[in-house]
Amino acid sequence: MSQPTSNLLYLITIVCFILALRFLSSPTTARRGNWIGAAGMTVAIVVTLFQPGLHIGWRIPVGGAIGAVFGAVGARRVKMTAMPQMVALFNGVGGGAAALVSLAEFHNLAPEPGRLHGDVSIAIIAAALIGSVSFAGSMVAFAKLQELIGGRPITYPGQQFVNLTLFGAILAAGIAIVAGAEQQWLIVVVIVGALVFGVLFVLPIGGADMPVVISLLNAFTGLATSATGFELHSYVLIVSGALVGASGTLLTLLMGRAMNRSIGNVLFGAFGTVQAGAGTPTSYEGTVRSVSAEDVAIMLSYAHKVVVVPGYGMAVAQAQHAVRELAGELEKKGVEVEYAIHPVAGRMPGHMNVLLAEANVPYPALKEMDEINPEFPQTDVALVIGANDVVNPAARNEPGSPIYGMPILNVDQSHQIVVMKRSMATGFAGIDNPLFVDPKTSMLFGDAKDSVLKLVAGVKAL
Repeated sequence: MSQPTSNLLYLITIVCFILALRFLSSPTTARRGNWIGAAGMTVAIVVTLFQPGLHIGWRIPVGGAIGAVFGAVGARRVKMTAMPQMVALFNGVGGGAAALVSLAEFHNLAPEPGRLHGDVSIAIIAAALIGSVSFAGSMVAFAKLQELIGGRPITYPGQQFVNLTLFGAILAAGIAIVAGAEQQWLIVVVIVGALVFGVLFVLPIGGADMPVVISLLNAFTGLATSATGFELHSYVLIVSGALVGASGTLLTLLMGRAMNRSIGNVLFGAFGTVQAGAGTPTSYEGTVRSVSAEDVAIMLSYAHKVVVVPGYGMAVAQAQHAVRELAGELEKKGVEVEYAIHPVAGRMPGHMNVLLAEANVPYPALKEMDEINPEFPQTDVALVIGANDVVNPAARNEPGSPIYGMPILNVDQSHQIVVMKRSMATGFAGIDNPLFVDPKTSMLFGDAKDSVLKLVAGVKAL
C-alpha cells in the first residue's frame, strides 16, 4: 500500500474518531458513535498491517485473534452493573500497551548510539511513565470497584512524601536517559517505578471518587498513546491519543465541578477516610418512618408526577428492568414519570444512563440534574432507588459537612419522598443523610429489585 493511500485512510480513521466522540455525547446517538469508532479502528488496523516492509508473520494474527476472543466474550458476558470495572480494565490495558511499546522501542534503538534522539527519547519516557501509571492505577480502581480490596481510602503516615520521593526518582531516571545514558536498566526503573507509583496514587482515593479517577486515568492513557505516536511517527496515534486525552481531561474537570471539588482534593484529599456512623442509624434527630410496598404503590398510583432517582443500589440489584415496568404501569394510569440523573451517580460517568437505556427507558425521560431540579417542587413523589450521597441535603444546608457545596438532586423539595434501601447504612461517602428523617420521607427497606416488583404488583392491583 502506497504512503499517500495510507495517509488518506488514516485521515478517514481520524475523522471517524472525531465523529464517534461527537455522537457519544448524547444517549440517543451513542450506539452510532460506537459503531463509527469501531469502523475507524478497523480501518487503522488493516492499513497498519499492510504497511510496506512490515513482516506480519504468525504472531500478530494469533495475538489479534486471542485479543478479539477475549474482547468479544468479555463484552457479551459482562453484566451492566460491572461495566465500570470493565471500563477501568480496558483503559488500563491501553496504558500498559503504550508502556510495552515504549520498552520495545527503547530496546530496539538504544544499543546503537545516535539513534535515540532527544525528541524520541522524551516520547519513549513519557509513554512508559504515563502508560505504566495508567495501567497500575486502573488495576487498583478495578479492584476497588470489584470489591477485591476495600473501597475506603488506604493511607499511611508520610504517604505524600513517599509518593513525591518515588516520582522524583522516576523522573531522575528518565532525565538520565534523555541526557544520553541509554542503559536498559534505566527504562526498567522508569516502568517499575511508575507501576508502583500508580498503585500508591490510587490507593488513597475512596470508592465514591472512582468515576473521577477512571475519567482521569482514561485521559492518562490517551496521553500515553499520543506519546507513543511520536516515538513511532504515527499521526493516527498522535491525533487519536490527543482526542482521548483532551476529552478525558474535560470530563474529569466537569465531574469535579459536579461534586464541587477540585481535582487536587479528589486525588490527594483521601475523602471518606473518617466515617460518620457508617452502618449505624442516622445521628440526625428525627424518626425514620418505614412503610410497606402496598402503601407506596397507593401513593404512586394516585400521584400526578413521579420522579425516579436511580443510584448504585439499583445497579447492584439489577432493578432497571423492574423500574421500567413500574413506570409503564404508572403511565397507564396517567402518571407522568421522569428520571433524575446526577452526573456522578453510580461508579462511572453515564452509569445510570447506560443501565436505563438497557431497559429501554425513553431518552427524553432521562433528565440531567440542572434540568430536573426546578421540577421537584411540583413533584408528588420522588422515588429514590439506591441513591444516597447525591440526594443528601447536607451538601446544600450544612457548611460543616464534607460534601457541602456539592450540587445534589433536590428531592427533599418534593411533596413526598420514598427512599428504597437495604438498611440505614451510609453511602460511599461515609456520612449520614438527614433526608432519611425528613417528615416527608418514607423508607422502603429491602432488595431494590424485589421491592420494585412488589410495587409493580401493587400498582396493577389498584
